[in-house]
Amino acid sequence: MIRLDNISKQNGHQILFIDASMTIQKGEKVGLVGPNGAGKTTLFRMITGQEQPDDGQVGIDAGMTIGYFSQEVGEMSGQSAVAAVMDGVGPVSALATEMAQLEAAMVDPDQADELDAIIERYGDVQARFEELDGYALDARAREVLAGLSFSQERMEGDVGLLSGGWKMRVALARILLMRPDGMLLDEPSNHLDLESLIWLEGFLKDYDGALLMTSHDRAFLNRIIGKVVEIDAGTLITYSGDLDFYDQQRALTEKQRQAQYERQQAMLAKEIKFIERFKARASHAAQVQSRVKKLDKIEKVEAPRRRQSVEFEFRSPPRSGEDVLNLKGVHKAYGSHSIYADLDFLVRRKERWCVLGANGAGKSTLLKLVAGATQPDKGTVTVGASVKMGYFAQHSMDLLDGEETIFESLDGSFPQAGQGALRTLAGCFGFSGDDVEKPCRVLSGGEKARLVMAKMLFDPPNLLVLDEPTNHLDMVTKEMLVAALADFEGTMLFVSHDRHFLAALSNRVLELTPEGVHQYGGGYTEYVARTGQEAPGLHPGG
Repeated sequence: MIRLDNISKQNGHQILFIDASMTIQKGEKVGLVGPNGAGKTTLFRMITGQEQPDDGQVGIDAGMTIGYFSQEVGEMSGQSAVAAVMDGVGPVSALATEMAQLEAAMVDPDQADELDAIIERYGDVQARFEELDGYALDARAREVLAGLSFSQERMEGDVGLLSGGWKMRVALARILLMRPDGMLLDEPSNHLDLESLIWLEGFLKDYDGALLMTSHDRAFLNRIIGKVVEIDAGTLITYSGDLDFYDQQRALTEKQRQAQYERQQAMLAKEIKFIERFKARASHAAQVQSRVKKLDKIEKVEAPRRRQSVEFEFRSPPRSGEDVLNLKGVHKAYGSHSIYADLDFLVRRKERWCVLGANGAGKSTLLKLVAGATQPDKGTVTVGASVKMGYFAQHSMDLLDGEETIFESLDGSFPQAGQGALRTLAGCFGFSGDDVEKPCRVLSGGEKARLVMAKMLFDPPNLLVLDEPTNHLDMVTKEMLVAALADFEGTMLFVSHDRHFLAALSNRVLELTPEGVHQYGGGYTEYVARTGQEAPGLHPGG
């Protein structure tokens, strides 16, 4: 269905692919993995024809439709979210827009003279809309948007007024509504909350076309795919199975390659020793010559490349008092929308609370109240004795000085630390060698998040308040962060849509629902077992 035959591709000086091949059949769901910069997006662009390989062939079955979701969302404004989603499916959307305009014109007193013509035109447009099954499409578009957590109000609002994250969801909904024969999804799990993520998981499991996708969310990827394609030093290696199976196979292959490499090195050393020893003796000339020839012909086994993963170790934070946070009788509303009414919530030392709740339930608001970024309308928020707080929110990344380099930014925060310590810190968070000289303005979202995290954790607070800390982070950095936070001796309050992160780090759950606030002793895993759902508001079993 989709075939890459002996593809080669170079970008500037960087060689991305050499004689790389893979195939995806109808119904196959494939995860594309590889380090950042390995060429995942270039691969997608070659399949869609936006880029050409330097060599080799990209083959797509005749008549096959392909939907491509990328992180670059085009300009969208002047239409509702529903219309923008239906736009991806063709002329139906234009008819829907015209019907809405004609409906408005019918009740406009200034156009009363033209009412007959308007009604006649409306009849024609409506007939064509019905012919193209427009009403069913409208309902399906709303269903997809609702799955991605759009409220009725947001569906009808102008797309141009939405934030970047919500525009991404509109772009994703477009592809899903199309139901093309093949879907290429580049990080579809970014910008989604837990409910949307679980809905999308169900949607993609039921999808019967060919699917190729990347995601930094391990649990999400693992539940959907049955095959992994890895980009490894310019080649494409296919593994049948999910990510867990791929990890096992990869480790096994690496072990075998290491053993093979070591055996060959030992053999080469022996041969070279013989040649060195006897090359000056005429009596051994023939033997020496034949061994030299043999060495020339041997195909050298390369040492397996070690995946770089650096561990970050926390310095012990100062000890806080037993009561770390105490919210008493807290009321908070935005306009007529009440978020909290009479909330009582106590956080004690070493507790790790994850906050769950549907979109708009007030997860970020709670964190802002705790961090002092917003004030309660009524009630008190008390931070306990000797509490030193570190607050990570999405806007933290906007506070970096774009003109400073990574190193200057770290040095400005910790002038006493010394160059060696700061370079080690940068390395732990994925900035090695010359990377530290990059100015902050050119950093990607993931790089900014890593830098802010590095600053927060170097001189550790004893209370971490984290709002979606894993957004933008790749799998390797995420694993490092989970491992580091597992050893953290302080207290945590956090919001995350990453189920691996939730399960690994929480020991308490605060659930925000329309019926009220529930507290659970035990972490996310126990919450799922007890409620039979992975997120509030979902039916048991997901």
